[in-house]
Amino acid sequence: MNRNDTGNADFIRKIPWIILAMLVVLRTAVGWHFLYEGVAKLFVPDWTASGYLQISKWIFSGVFKWMASSQPLMLIIDVLNIAGLILIGLGLMLGCFSRIAALSGAALLFLYYTANPPFVGMDFGVVTEGNYLIVDKNFIELIVLLIMAVIPTGRYLGIDRLIVLLKAGKTGDEVTIPATASITESSSKRVSPALDRREILRNLVSVPVLGVFILAVFHKYRWESYEEKLLEKNADAVSRSTIRTFNFSSLNDLHGQVPHTKIKGVDFSRVILGGNLIGGWAHARDLIYASKLVKAYHHREKIFETFLLAEKCGINAFLTNPMLAAVINEYWRRDIGKIKFISDSGWKNLQEGIKFSVDMGAAACYTHGGLSDQLVKEGKVEEIGKALDLIRQNGLPAGIGGHNLDTVKACVDYGLKPDFWMKTFHHTNYWSAKPGEEHDNIWCKNPDETMAYMRNLKQPWIAFKTLAAGAIHPEVGFHYAFKGGADFICVGMYDFQIVDDVNIALDVLKQDLPRERPWMA
Repeated sequence: MNRNDTGNADFIRKIPWIILAMLVVLRTAVGWHFLYEGVAKLFVPDWTASGYLQISKWIFSGVFKWMASSQPLMLIIDVLNIAGLILIGLGLMLGCFSRIAALSGAALLFLYYTANPPFVGMDFGVVTEGNYLIVDKNFIELIVLLIMAVIPTGRYLGIDRLIVLLKAGKTGDEVTIPATASITESSSKRVSPALDRREILRNLVSVPVLGVFILAVFHKYRWESYEEKLLEKNADAVSRSTIRTFNFSSLNDLHGQVPHTKIKGVDFSRVILGGNLIGGWAHARDLIYASKLVKAYHHREKIFETFLLAEKCGINAFLTNPMLAAVINEYWRRDIGKIKFISDSGWKNLQEGIKFSVDMGAAACYTHGGLSDQLVKEGKVEEIGKALDLIRQNGLPAGIGGHNLDTVKACVDYGLKPDFWMKTFHHTNYWSAKPGEEHDNIWCKNPDETMAYMRNLKQPWIAFKTLAAGAIHPEVGFHYAFKGGADFICVGMYDFQIVDDVNIALDVLKQDLPRERPWMA
């Protein structure tokens, strides 16, 4: 027995058996977590750590972003990440090379922590589960694993103990190792190298835990497979298309980048990322939980991953309310990307909303559709004109938004000439569109009239609500909007929809569309 083994035995011998037993339980639990994370990533098609690294901040952000920018390098990193999690998890659960497993796990968690630490100023006030101001779950498990490295409990209960005995058996020496059965203060014993069955079974006590893990994973994926098949069997066509998004497209499936054009000298992509989903305005009709669900999904990292993915697809602009401007500023401050934001100026009043948007770096502003509709209804069209003047005084393209076509008509009759129009545009041939029974389900009540009227306006037109808040399939909605005269479409998209939606938009734009309205941008 070498000096290291003797030192370990002497050190562990001084620790009460109940504490050692609890440390074994803790080691097994952390091992379970590592193993689950590895297996879960293994079963996710096209899983990659690229998004996590791309939104990195702090001291090594440049290195992490460089790694994420190389697809061949990311293939290696992803394989090593998954393999590392699985091997570390197995080592901890079984007590096999437990010190190496603990140190390796601590090193991996250190990389996770330095890539995205939960520091003040890096979360713009959003507290996410597991992140608690400097301390997060990665930090806590890192400390636990360092303790496990100092106290290698595999020598007390685990395969490491069997390895020590097997080594001694080859040399014929007796060894001093921590006892596993004694409840006295003396927690060590000298044993002969021969292994009895009871000793072997004691040190393989974690194997049944591993069996439970395997059984749980099997049941989880069997249930998910059964649930998907059941839905596919009984769902209609729309539901089946939703099911297929479980395996959503990645950048490898991208057909190209969205083309760009200019509004008043400012470059914008023809597809603009909508802000409702990220802001939580889900327009989910009578599904009262949907807005909270959307906000829960779009946590800090997910928002930034969505922005970055959109940029990689050629989308360079995001439409938002001034309340979300801080999110964009955080994205810029971390140097993750450069996506622009178009502000709807929706605030206490238009003037304040415009001033705040300009201060926060908006690339363009327009009068919020709901506010414009209300001002026109109240006979205050001149307020919209004042808003346009203020936006232009600050050197930005100035637009007018509206849900009602009467808003656009009133502004034109008043003599207002914006740099662009924001007007809702979608057909009403979907099941929840019931004229006369409007409950947040129709945003363009007269699409044919809208198409005919907008045909005569010479300014660029950004059509929004082109999918009627998710009621119309993109293949139909995009074609309808571009054919009907829109120069741009603003579309709310989750990250798993972006690549597919961009591909659909590219296919539509490549067609020789029979547009009656010429392209105005």
